[in-house]
Amino acid sequence: MTCSRSGCSSTFNEIEHRAISFNFQHVRWRDFPAPGFSAGSPRRRSLPPPGPRASVCAVPSPFPSGTTRRGFLAASVVSALGLTPSPARADGGDDEFAVLRRRWRDLVLGSGFDPAAEPYATALRRTGELARAHRAGMRPAPASLWPDAPFDPPAGITQSYARLFTMAQAHAQPGTGLTGDPGLAADVLAGLDHLHERVYHPGTTRYGNWWEWQIGSPRLLLDTLALLHDAAGPERRARCLAAVDHFVPDSLLGAYTGTSTGANRVDLCRVVALRGVLGAAPAKIALARDALSPVFPHVTRGDGLYADGSFVQHTTVAYTGTYGCVLLDGLGRLFALLRGSSWEVTDPLRRIVHDSVERAYAPLIHNGLVMDSVSGRAVSRGVQGDDPQSLPQSDHQRGHALIAAIALLAAGATPAERDRWHAMIKGWAARDAGGPAHTDPRFPVADLARLAAVQAAPVPPAPEPVGHRLFPAMDRAVHRRPGWAANIAMASDRITYYENGNGENPRGWHTGAGMLYWWPAHGDGQYSDAFWPTVDPHRLPGTTVSALPLADNEGGGWGAPRPAVRWVGGATDGAYAAVGQHLKGLGSTLEARKSWFCAADAIVCLGAGITARDGQEVETIVDNRALGADATAPLTVDGEPQPADDGRQRSWESARWAHLAGHGGYVFPGGAALEALREARTGSWRDINAGGSPTPLTRHYLTLWHPHGTDPDDASYAYVLMPGATRRAVAARAAETDWLAVLANTRDRQAVHIPSLGLTAANFWQPGTAGPLTVTAPASVLVRRHGRTATLHLAEPPRTGAPLELTWHHPVRRVTAHDASVQVLATGPRLRLGVAPGTACATHACAVELGE
Repeated sequence: MTCSRSGCSSTFNEIEHRAISFNFQHVRWRDFPAPGFSAGSPRRRSLPPPGPRASVCAVPSPFPSGTTRRGFLAASVVSALGLTPSPARADGGDDEFAVLRRRWRDLVLGSGFDPAAEPYATALRRTGELARAHRAGMRPAPASLWPDAPFDPPAGITQSYARLFTMAQAHAQPGTGLTGDPGLAADVLAGLDHLHERVYHPGTTRYGNWWEWQIGSPRLLLDTLALLHDAAGPERRARCLAAVDHFVPDSLLGAYTGTSTGANRVDLCRVVALRGVLGAAPAKIALARDALSPVFPHVTRGDGLYADGSFVQHTTVAYTGTYGCVLLDGLGRLFALLRGSSWEVTDPLRRIVHDSVERAYAPLIHNGLVMDSVSGRAVSRGVQGDDPQSLPQSDHQRGHALIAAIALLAAGATPAERDRWHAMIKGWAARDAGGPAHTDPRFPVADLARLAAVQAAPVPPAPEPVGHRLFPAMDRAVHRRPGWAANIAMASDRITYYENGNGENPRGWHTGAGMLYWWPAHGDGQYSDAFWPTVDPHRLPGTTVSALPLADNEGGGWGAPRPAVRWVGGATDGAYAAVGQHLKGLGSTLEARKSWFCAADAIVCLGAGITARDGQEVETIVDNRALGADATAPLTVDGEPQPADDGRQRSWESARWAHLAGHGGYVFPGGAALEALREARTGSWRDINAGGSPTPLTRHYLTLWHPHGTDPDDASYAYVLMPGATRRAVAARAAETDWLAVLANTRDRQAVHIPSLGLTAANFWQPGTAGPLTVTAPASVLVRRHGRTATLHLAEPPRTGAPLELTWHHPVRRVTAHDASVQVLATGPRLRLGVAPGTACATHACAVELGE
C-alpha cells in the first residue's frame, strides 16, 4: 500500500511483522497508486535487467550447532519465561555477534515449546502449508517475483520479502513438514537474489511509499538472512546488507523528526541494529541503541508517549492500539536482543517504557481486546482481499498483539512488575470471549510460546480494574465499573476526528464526535463482528451529528481534519469523572456542548447548545447496538415490549426509559423524544478499505436516537446510560426521580448532582455558577463528599494555563491536603481555591474537612 504522507507507515507496520503468520501471509494486497501515480499509469523508471540465478550454499540444521532438538527446547524454556536471561558476551569460542544472531532466532521463531503439542503443531503445520503455496506460486519476472505482487507500487516488494520470510520460517522451525528442506532454502535464496538484482539494491532510486523501502522490506530481508545466515553465505549477505545501508542510511537516525519518530523510529533502530549484528558491525549496533533514547522521554506535542498515558502517532492520531503496539513490541525485542551484550540499552529513561505498560497500555485493554478508539484507520481492516483463507483483524486480534508485546517486555522487567504483568495477562486470557491468544494456532508460534510461559507463571489472574482513566493528550477517556467498561472518543484542534489513508477508513467521519463505546459483562464482541463495515457511519453510538451527506475521506487524509475547538477534556478523581467536548461537526455548521458524568453504575450524558444551519436533520445517537446472532433481543420502552422484526421504526414523544435485553438500559430524566429502529444492514470490508474483502456481510442493529429537528437552535438532551443493567433496575432508576438532579444544561455550563454518591460534577464552558460551584474561567470540576470530608478536583480543558479560582459554596472547617498547584484562599462558610492549572489539562486535587 502506498502512502501520500511523510511519517506514515503502511498497514504492515501497524500489524507488526511478528504477526506475519497470523495475518500478513494471507493478505492479497491491493495496488494503490503511489504519490504522483494514477492507477494504471506508466512506470516512471526502468528496472535493472535480470541477472544470473545465484548458487545456493549448504543449508544448516535449524538448531544451533552441537545442540539436539530436545536439549535446544529444554534450554529455551528459561528464555521463554524471561526469568534468567543469559549474557550475550562471547564464550566457548563463539563471537558476540553469533550469540546475538541465535538470540534473534529465538525471538523470531520462539523457544521452550513442544512442536508436536497444540496449538504449536497446528500453527507450524499452517506455516508449512503457506510456505508450500508461496513456493509453488513463485514466477520470477523482470517486475515481480509473484505475479500478484508487482514491484510497483513498492508494497509488492515488501509482500515478496514477507513470503520469502514465511518460507524461511518453514525451513528453520520444527514441525512444518519442510524443516531443513534444502530445496526450500535454495528457493528462498534465489528469491532474495531476484529481489536484489531487480529492485532492492543500491542502484535503485526509491519510489512510492518510503515505509516499504526503509522499514517493511529491510526488516523482513534481515530476518530472513538471520534464519538462513550460513546458507546465504558471506557474499550474498554483503550484497543484501549494502542494499539496506543504501535505503536506511545512518543519517535516518540523526535528527528525531519527520518519519523518524515514535514507532517508526523504533522500527528504524531495529533495522539498523539487526543489520549491525548480521554484518558484525559494532558501530551500527551502537548507533541503533543510542538512537532509541529520543523515544523514551515523555512528549508534550506530536508523536510519542505523554505523561498522562496518551500515545500519539502521525501527530494528531490516538494510536495506542496499533502504532503504540509496534513501539512496545519493537522496544521489547531490542531490549531482549541487546541485554547483557556490549550494547545493552542502559538509558535510565527506558524506565518510562516499562511504566507505560500499566499507565498507557493496560487501561485500554478490556478482556483481551484493545479499544478501537485508539487503533486509527486499522479498524477498517477486517478480512483482506477475496482470499477465503484471509484471517480477519479485530479489536481482539489487535489486543492479542499488544498483550504479546507486554509478555515480551516482561522478560526485562523487575520481579514485581513481571508478576503484575503476568497476572494481568492471565486475567485477560481468562475473560477473553474471543479466545485467549495463547491457544490460538493462527497466532505466531514465538508469541504462543511466550504467552504459554506466562500462563505457567505462579501468579493468580488479575481481575478487571475499577476506576476512571482520562487521557487528555489524545482526547480519550475510559470508565470501568464492576461488570462493564466504557470508552469516550473526542476530537479537538490537537486530535483528529478520524484518520484515513491508503484507501483505508474513508467513512470514519464521526468516530471523534463523542463516540461512546461500552461493553457489558458478556458483550466483548460488540465491535468485533464486522461492526465497522455494517454499522451506519452516520449513527455511531453517543455522537451528535448532522445528516449532511459527507464524501469519502471528507476533510482530507492522515489525520488532517480537526475541529477548531480547544475545550475538550475533563477532570477525574480516579474513580468518577466529568468529561466534556465542545463539538463542531465535520463538514457542517453543527455545534454543540457534550458532557459525560461517569459515576458508579451509570454515565449521565448531557448535550446543549446544539445548533446547525445546513438545512439538515440533527440527531444525538443514544446508542447503536450490534445484536449479534440473537437479532431478536427484546427492547422495552416504558414497560412496553416492542416488536423485534427488522425494518420497524417507532417514535415516542416523551419516553422515560428503555431497556435492551442482554445489553443494558437508558433513562431519560423528565421524558424525551425518542426514535428506535431495528434493521439488518449489509456491507463489505471493501466498502471501507480498498484492500478489503468484497464479500457482503449482514448484521442486525438496534438504533436509538434523539431527533433535534432541522437546523436546531440551542437544542439539548439528557439521558443516563446503564450498561449491563436489568430491566427491573432501569425501571426502578427511572422511578427514582431524586437520584439525579441536573443543575445546568446550557451552552455555558452543564452540571449534575447525585445525592446517593455525594457527587457534584460540572463542566463550565464559560465562567459562572452551577449549583454550589463557581469558577472564574472555563473548567471541569468534580466534588465528592465522604461523610465529614470531601475531595475537590479541577482541570482546565482549554489549556490556557491562566490561573483561575474555584468557589464551593459549602462550609469547610479546614483543608487537609492539596496539590502544589492549588492555593487555599479561604475556608469557613465557603471554600475558595486558586489553581495554577498548567497547559496539559491535568487534574488538581484538594481534600477538606467539612464544617457544620
